[in-house]
Amino acid sequence: MQLRTFTLIERLEPQLASFISTVSQGFFPLAGESALFVEVAPGMSINMVTDTVLKTAKVVPGLMIVERSYGLLEVHSTDRDEVEKAGRAILDFYGLTVDDKLKPRLMTNDVIHDIRGYQAMLVNRIRHGQLMLEHQTLNIVEVHPAGYAATAANVAERAANVRLLEMVSFGAFGRLFLGGSSGELEKAAEAIAAHLDSFTGYREEERHL
Repeated sequence: MQLRTFTLIERLEPQLASFISTVSQGFFPLAGESALFVEVAPGMSINMVTDTVLKTAKVVPGLMIVERSYGLLEVHSTDRDEVEKAGRAILDFYGLTVDDKLKPRLMTNDVIHDIRGYQAMLVNRIRHGQLMLEHQTLNIVEVHPAGYAATAANVAERAANVRLLEMVSFGAFGRLFLGGSSGELEKAAEAIAAHLDSFTGYREEERHL
């Protein structure tokens, strides 16, 4: 079993909370609540973990995605202590510590300046968040593991005036599509890189030495 993502977001920013509500098949979070994102491989055990968490802590599930390869659970609450209790229950379930998770990596940071209208339309066709506007700058961020896309989005929104267009927090890699001015996106990218680098954990290749 691999603990791919384990990240506590102390305070959900408004755009991220709204984005989760848009794509959620669970119960919606509100801005300002605390949230926990946990991703594991293989994914089937997320069903049992969700049962354990809901019987242990007073949290609400927003996302539960279960596939053979990966499983993702997001829970949230107005009470950070309850979210932390949920995190401890998950670690106890797997017999792991927080340092047994994968350390996140920034895989891609592509910037498109002065985007043309037709490409903005293509982005808008796949986005679940804000709209991409012609002549703005588009920033595409890719992270590994995928679950860290959520905390990256939250940090970007807190650090800069950016639009959260799309977030993929499940699968082999996570992705963010951010829109705005070049200067604001540069601030967001710097905040994301510093935040991801601050995590403890191990590199995937280290367990294969």
